[in-house]
Amino acid sequence: MGLIADAGLFVLVPWLAWRLLGRVIPIAVLPIIVGILLALTQWPVARLGIPSASGNAIGWVAVLILAFTAGLEMWQHPGEDPNEVPVLPPTSLPRLLGSALVALAIPFTLGTLLVHTVLMPLPEWRAPDGHDWIGAMAVGLCIAVSALPVLIGIVRELAPADRPIGQLALRLAVVDDLALWTGLATLQFAADGTAALHGWQRGQFLAVLLLGGMVAISGWATRRVRHPPLWLIWMVLPAWLAAGSWASMQLGLHELIGAYVAGALMPPRWVRRLPVEQVGTFSLIWLAPLFFGHSGMHINGHALTFPSVLASLLLVVVSIATKLAAVVLYPPAPALSGRQKLAVGTLLQCKGLMEIVAATILHQRGMISDFAYASLMLLAVISTLLTGPMFRLFEGKAAPRAG
Repeated sequence: MGLIADAGLFVLVPWLAWRLLGRVIPIAVLPIIVGILLALTQWPVARLGIPSASGNAIGWVAVLILAFTAGLEMWQHPGEDPNEVPVLPPTSLPRLLGSALVALAIPFTLGTLLVHTVLMPLPEWRAPDGHDWIGAMAVGLCIAVSALPVLIGIVRELAPADRPIGQLALRLAVVDDLALWTGLATLQFAADGTAALHGWQRGQFLAVLLLGGMVAISGWATRRVRHPPLWLIWMVLPAWLAAGSWASMQLGLHELIGAYVAGALMPPRWVRRLPVEQVGTFSLIWLAPLFFGHSGMHINGHALTFPSVLASLLLVVVSIATKLAAVVLYPPAPALSGRQKLAVGTLLQCKGLMEIVAATILHQRGMISDFAYASLMLLAVISTLLTGPMFRLFEGKAAPRAG
């Protein structure tokens, strides 16, 4: 009964709203909004068995799959129509990497300094683990991140004339995605300090050996097993995902980091034979809303005060302004016009589900406070909702639908 109510509230209701609204709002945002409303109003949904244990498990597995597919997409060309050859503005790999790093560094640096100077002195914003600089950098990382899975859906719905701009944004977002998971791992190691390296037991050493073995197996399979039977690839996938998640958990990191790494370590030739987009889309629409809805419910209703809303709006302004400024200062292609630069920046400022996942990880590890968590969840919702209207403003066309 609890699972049925859970699925109806966080899967069916958001899906119906998504369809009725013409898919203009990314579906990952809608269950979060439902969860936040439940946390704010304190509706007695516990009588219906919400959140259910089965719903928690299903949502958690779905987000593991999303992190895994995000790693798999490192070896694909997300958002591209195989029957269409997009004409990208002339650029180069060093230019793309440089632009991606600038688009990360400016929001991260300015966001971290602002949070540490303005918000961290407030008692409700102090990091529970006592590491204020790490807490400020954690929020700065969320300000700098881009939503790769949601962005893929948005770019797929762009008009053909706008798709090259979307493809440029996606190439930068792939680097953002890699930086997010690397940054999360680094911050967790930094929060643990020297304790992260002391007192290692058999599990930690086995985890390191396992990750090293996965790297070696991936390289060997890429060279020697180029065209395995499809059934073999499908059999390897769950074991590969479980191994990466277990290894990161043993190292004191979040399981989602290991899931992403496992996806990135899959042999590229194998990945190209998999329906990565379809698997990710199914998880995003029909399973992961349970995780997102429960994450919204985990917000402390008392933290959703007027000051926390103001803090969220401040973070939104900083996030958008710094991302747009970074792309204008060092665009991914020199020939882009001013409006095209702003359009790329608009797509990159979309936070979507990646920030929701990151904020949940940071909150669970005690690296950000309840107030910071609530503000980051609102930032994810607001920035994602603004992506379509802002893109329409700069491009002068109909806003894209969000997948």
